Amino acid sequence: MSTQIEIFRQLLCKLGQEIRDTLYQHQQRNTEELSAIAAKTQADTIYEIDKVSEELILAWLKENWPAHSPVRLIMEGIEDDQFVTFPANAEKNELLHQLIIDPIDGTRGLMYDKRPAWALIGLAPHILERQVTLEDIEVAVMTELPTSKQFISEQLSATRFSDGETAFYRVSKNLISNEEHEVPHRLSKATDLKHGFASIAKFFPQCKAALAQFEEELYAELTPENETQEALIFDDQYISTGGQLYELIAGHDRLVIDVRPLAFEKANLPLALSCHPYDLCTALVAKAAGVVIELPGQETLDIPLDTTTPVSWIAYANPMLAEKIRPVVSRLIQKHF
Repeated sequence: MSTQIEIFRQLLCKLGQEIRDTLYQHQQRNTEELSAIAAKTQADTIYEIDKVSEELILAWLKENWPAHSPVRLIMEGIEDDQFVTFPANAEKNELLHQLIIDPIDGTRGLMYDKRPAWALIGLAPHILERQVTLEDIEVAVMTELPTSKQFISEQLSATRFSDGETAFYRVSKNLISNEEHEVPHRLSKATDLKHGFASIAKFFPQCKAALAQFEEELYAELTPENETQEALIFDDQYISTGGQLYELIAGHDRLVIDVRPLAFEKANLPLALSCHPYDLCTALVAKAAGVVIELPGQETLDIPLDTTTPVSWIAYANPMLAEKIRPVVSRLIQKHF
C-alpha cells in the first residue's frame, strides 16, 4: 500500500467528518433559513446550507492541507475559470494534485430535513500533459450528512494504486456516543431486477415524461410476459448522486440510470439540471466495492474534473447484472435519446 495515498485518504476522511459535524449542528436551524437561495452559478443553485459547508472547506484546507503537496480545488461554488490553490497562489507547474469536492450532494433533501445528503471528495494527480478526468482519481471519500433525527452516519472511502488495485473502507459512527465500527460489505448477487429497487433519474419536471417512457419500455423488456401484471421493480428517486451510489454499494438498489443530459439535449432544454463531475467524483468508492459504473456506450469515466460538464451515467449493482441487461439498456438509450 502506498503510504502517501493512505495519508491522503485519512486526511480527506477528516475533512468529510468536519463537514458532517458542522452541518449536523446547523440542522437545528430553521428550514426556511437553510433553504434560502444564496447564489446562482453555472453549475447549480447555491442555497444557504451550501454556503456553510463551502466556507468551512476553504478554512479547513488553508489550515490543514500539507504545503509540500500543492493542490488545486475544484468545487461547487467555485467557477471553472477560478484558480483556487492550497497553499494559496501556487503556480500551475507547481501543482501535484487536483481536489474535486461536492460539499453537499443532495442539498434539497437535507435542507428540508427529509433525507441524508453526502459530502463527496476526490483526489487526482495533477497531469500537465493532458486533461485530468474522473478516471484519474486515486482517493475518494463519501461522508453521510444525516438529518436532524438521525444519529448514525456512514463514511465510505477507497484508494487506487499504480497497479490498478483498489482498497475499500466502510465505517459507521454513532454521533451521540462517538462509537465507530467497520461495516461488513456484501456485494449484491442479484442477476435481475425482480423484487428489487431500480431508478431512472427524473427529479424535475423537465423531460419527466420522456424519461418515464424510456423507463417503462426498459422494464417491460426486462420483465417476462407472464409476470407483467405484478409490481416487480420498485422506484426510488434519491436526489443525490452520492446517495444513489451508496444505495448500490449497500445492496439496496440494483440499477441506476441518469441520462438527463441526453433527454434535455434532445428536447433543446438547458443542461444545468444535470449530474456534473463533482457529483460523480466518488465513483472510485463504488467501483472498489464491486459496482459497475460507466457512461452510455463507454466503460471509462473520461469526464474532466470541473463543475459544469453534463454527465450521463449508468450503474449496475454487480458485473453479472451488468453483463445480462446492458445490451437492452444500451439499445433503448439509443432509441429514445
